[in-house]
Parts: sequence; C-alpha cells; structure tokens
Amino acid sequence: MTAKPEIVTFGCRLNAFESEAIRELAEGAGRDNLIVVNTCAVTAEAERQARQTIRKLRRERPDAEILVTGCAAQISPDTYAAMPEVSRVVGNREKLQAETYGGRSEERVRVDDIMSVRETANHLISGFGGRARAFVQVQNGCDHRCTFCIIPYGRGNSRSVPAGEVIEQIRTLVEGGVKEVVLSGVDITSYGADLPGQPSLGLLVRRILKLVPELPRLRISSIDCIEMDPDLIRAVAEEERLMPHLHLSLQAGDDMILKRMKRRHSRDDAIRLTDTLRAMRPDIVFGADLIAGFPTETDAMFDNTLRIVEECGLTWLHVFPYSERPGTPAARIPNQVPKADRKARAKALRDAGARAEAAYLARLDGGEAVVLIEQDNSGHSEGFAPVRFPGQVQDGSLIRARLRTGRDGSVTGTALAA
Repeated sequence: MTAKPEIVTFGCRLNAFESEAIRELAEGAGRDNLIVVNTCAVTAEAERQARQTIRKLRRERPDAEILVTGCAAQISPDTYAAMPEVSRVVGNREKLQAETYGGRSEERVRVDDIMSVRETANHLISGFGGRARAFVQVQNGCDHRCTFCIIPYGRGNSRSVPAGEVIEQIRTLVEGGVKEVVLSGVDITSYGADLPGQPSLGLLVRRILKLVPELPRLRISSIDCIEMDPDLIRAVAEEERLMPHLHLSLQAGDDMILKRMKRRHSRDDAIRLTDTLRAMRPDIVFGADLIAGFPTETDAMFDNTLRIVEECGLTWLHVFPYSERPGTPAARIPNQVPKADRKARAKALRDAGARAEAAYLARLDGGEAVVLIEQDNSGHSEGFAPVRFPGQVQDGSLIRARLRTGRDGSVTGTALAA
C-alpha cells in the first residue's frame, strides 16, 4: 500500500500547488510517518495559526516526523527550530527537492538564501487529489518592495516558468480529468520579464487556450491592476474559456496610503480598469485584497478605501487588518493605527463585502450558469459564485444550470437539459 504522508497547507494558491508537489515527492519516497506543515507569513495571525497547528499535530501524533517549511519557515527558521514539536525546518527552495524527503536527516535546519535563487523549477504534478480544479505555478517571487509586505523575503525575486513547461503541466492535469486550471504565482502580472523575448502574461494565456483546446476553463489568480498588459485585457474580453472573474491586489483605495504602501497604482487606476473591463465583458466579477488600518490611515483615508468597494464594483473581498511584519518599512512608521481601530475598520470592509456579495448572488436568481462540480454536489459558476445541487451530481462535471438564490444567500442549481 502506498504511503500517505500528511500535508497541512496555509496561505496562498501557490502554496496549495507546491503542497501537491510535496505530497508526490514524499509519497514517492515512502514517507508514511511524515507531516509537512507548509506555512504562510503574510500576517502574524497566519504564523500564530501555524504554530498552534504544529503543537496540536504533535499531541495527536507523538511519533511522527514534523517538517516545517513555507514562507514563515524561510523567513524565521530559528523560531520554528526552537519549537520542541518540530523535527526539521526546510526553506522554500528545499521543500521542492526530492532529497529532502529521502529519509530522516541529521540536518535539523536547511534554509538557503532565497535571494540567490534564479530559476523556478518546473514541478509536474499528476493531479489535485481527484479535484476538478487545479492550480498551476507560472511565476514565483516578487521584484517589488511594498512597505507592508514580507513575502519577497520568503519567496525571493521574480522568476517565471517557461510557457512550454506551463503548457505541459496543464496537459498533464487535463489528461487526469481536471476541468479548470488557475494560474498562480506571487506576482503573476510580472510574468515573462526574465524570459527570452519577455513574453507577457496575456501572451501566455493566449498560448494556453490555443495549445490546450481540451481545457474547458482557465482562471487567473490575484493580479496587480497596473500591470495588466494589452494582450491580457483583450483575452479577458474575447476568450470565453477565460473565466470572467479577476481578483485584484488593490490593498487600499486612498492615494496617500497607496503611496506610503509603495504601490504603483492610484485609486483612479483601479476604477478605470474595472470600468474598462466591465464595458468589454459585462458579466465580469471582481474580487480584491484590502488592508485596513495601515499606519497613518485616518478615518477619511479609510473612507476612500471603503468607497472603492462600490466604485470598483467589488464582490469577493479578502480583508486583512494591518499586521506589522518585522523587517518591513511599514512596521517602523511611528503613527501606527490602534489595533482596535484596525479591527473595526476590517469589520466595516467585511460588512461592505458581505452586502456586495449578497447583492451579486441575488442578481443570479432565475438566471443560467455553467457550474463546475468540485465535490459534495457543489461547485462554482463562471463568476465564482458557489452553487449547490440538491441531487447527486458527478464530481468534475460541467453542468448548465438554472440558479435560485435563497433568502439566506445560498445558491442552488437545477441542471438544464443538454
């Protein structure tokens, strides 16, 4: 019987992809008593949850080898090495090397300088545990230095996966039954700048859709709105298999805060982009990352961020109270917003997001959508609305359905005749 190591994943879609690569490496090495905790460092809360989980895992499985990796381990290896529950700590580069899983190692900490990494290794994975959706890494690292962000120190500088390798990976997944692929990375709109000819993300999207015609659906993960290239904008408008759902890395809606964050867009840039794309593809749905309570943020500045939810027509929000990350410029700004205010502002943003989401789901009532069934008779529409079917439907199937939105905001689907 094939050994089944346990992989616990925190954080982003890229981590989810890498966890599948880790699973295949560990299973191939026959590591049946191994737990890998793939951490995130984007907030202090993410790190707290990882440490709490590590302690819980040790209580549940006292004899297991617990290997800790991911961005938090890359940035603060000593913190995790000092935990008595942890067997080994490896960095983001080392976690994707087969030799890491070849057997118990005497080397307790193995974390190299991530800034020295110049390549993004291609990790062909065979699938996502039978799931209908899969993430594919096209890029890693980031060349930008937003003042609040620690992630470049966990991921290194930006580097891209050549298009041929991306397409090979997608073909492998489609052959295994995957119906939807999500392109993922740390800063995927910077894709291609380090490759010969500097191909853009838009050109990559076009090549995927052309060269893998059997792929029904393609999505793009979080993007920087100021870096959308013309080919990508045209692809959103013209390619039906590219789903009408974009998640924007906005972070704030006030120009002064954006400047202090060292972001490269203004609030007008964000509004202009969403207006342009909505005019080109009226069914497009936007999500966004937003930070509440960045240092120096006044009530008036926060109101600008709150208003951008409506002005950009945002639906799916990821809201974070600002979290000081040691070593970042923002953590050294004297005028830190009190944590109670950050929490209250985050709640106000989440409430605005909940209202926007409810309004969007209500508009779906009585309409049609094609739903990808992922598991438990549930899946997502083209615009990423969660839809549940009352009867039994097959995982991995694409079903054209009539939608009904209940009073509680839940959406149910009824399959339409082919």
